[in-house]
Amino acid sequence: MPSWFSGSSSLTWPDYGVLVLALACLIAIGVRFTREQRDTVDFFLARRRVPWWAACLSFLATEISAVTIISVPATAYSENWEYVQFFVGCSLAKFAVALLFIPAFYRYNCTTIYEFLGYRFGQATQLTGSIFFFITRLLGSGVRLMAACLAVSILLGWQIGPTIALFTAVSILYIAAGGVKAVVWTNVFQALTFLVAGAATLAFLLTRIDGGVGVVLAVAGEAGRLNVINWGPSPGAPDFWTRILTDPNIVWLALLNGVVGCAAAFGTDHDLMQRLLTVETRQQSQRTLALTPLGTLLTLGIYLGIGAALYAYYAQHPTLPVPRPDDIFPHFIESAMPVVLRGLMLSAIVLASIDSPLGSLAASFVTDIYRPVFMKRGTEHHYLLVSRLSVVVFGVILAGLAYGFSFFDKILWLAFKIAGVTFGSLLGVFLLGLLSARPANRANVVAMVVMALVNLVLLILSETKVLAFGWSWLVIWGTVGTIALACLLGPRLDGGPTFDEHMKKMA
Repeated sequence: MPSWFSGSSSLTWPDYGVLVLALACLIAIGVRFTREQRDTVDFFLARRRVPWWAACLSFLATEISAVTIISVPATAYSENWEYVQFFVGCSLAKFAVALLFIPAFYRYNCTTIYEFLGYRFGQATQLTGSIFFFITRLLGSGVRLMAACLAVSILLGWQIGPTIALFTAVSILYIAAGGVKAVVWTNVFQALTFLVAGAATLAFLLTRIDGGVGVVLAVAGEAGRLNVINWGPSPGAPDFWTRILTDPNIVWLALLNGVVGCAAAFGTDHDLMQRLLTVETRQQSQRTLALTPLGTLLTLGIYLGIGAALYAYYAQHPTLPVPRPDDIFPHFIESAMPVVLRGLMLSAIVLASIDSPLGSLAASFVTDIYRPVFMKRGTEHHYLLVSRLSVVVFGVILAGLAYGFSFFDKILWLAFKIAGVTFGSLLGVFLLGLLSARPANRANVVAMVVMALVNLVLLILSETKVLAFGWSWLVIWGTVGTIALACLLGPRLDGGPTFDEHMKKMA
């Protein structure tokens, strides 16, 4: 994947006009809220005055990245709709997070969710949780930024380096200026753009297929492209255990992975949770998260439908050149879509690419590390300045990671695998804090680090084909292992009750 890639583009000036207008709106929203940032409560929480429906759309825009917009149609085009299984498990996880996690964050009036770990366990656990968040979010967002910029560079005919630089500069500008309020309202604009653009693209695509929806259902369905449920092998099959350990698309495994993985992503990743902490009350925050599955389902329906329609379209036009599946949607946008609509879809991808974790990274750095460790008695003006500088620094780091990843192939799935290494540790320690009254601090740190290292070894063994182990099991294993180790080590490292003593007390 050469960083010097560039090529011709069929985009016209009206397409570029739509894109420039969208970017101008994004920056204008950020600049609009600059004067409202008086302290870190404004910058990181918007003083909890964001309407719940805006927070809901902001969460949707954060959950749905540009990579989702590109890869979901590609998956539906080349494989099937089995991703819906994971969505069902993920929706169940959202309800669990709304009922269990959000009340605790509001009870302690947290600016970042890792503050809860500090109140519940101690500063060492809070600091470790924040560091794990930095590792997971920077690597994952760096990969997503690279993949999205690659697709946009293909559409624009730009080199990938300048594309990454432009997107990073825009992100730094509006987030450093307007804080989380700018993030939320630009997310609202982004969500509406990719919903409208996706629906318009699907409608246009159906008009280019002889027979419309009926033919799409028939052609894609006959080819298995509309399959939703993977029942997996029967219990007596010779490959039963191999499939169970390696195939994440078997229905009950997909549901389990959706529940555990999304509970980790939504409950322990401050980039997503930050949006839910900007509304006034716990009840509004819970309602916001509980309603997000509707927006996610609508988005998936649109973009899975685009993938199935693309399969039928190219089946009806066998003489048209077809790229590899990962590039099928950008290829169609560039080669077959009309002026302006093409610019609208490009704008949706660009805006989703620009959405970044810089605000949440700055919030965690200032709240969980800088303020309690380095500068306990600074003024709010000082902390606000450090927050804005942090946005710039993290933006540069994120751009560097994205550019570095551009030299590697097949890096996208690795981002999710890396998240699996640390998410289990984070979910385990949060569940321990929410479901148990056990004292622990140093034990948590040891348990989190040990299980992250164990998961890293398992991932390496799996990637090198030494061990048949599906990466989707990493979060589950990491969660269970972190809880077990923290409980076992707590009495020795933190002076808490033994497991037996704790169970007797709970009884």
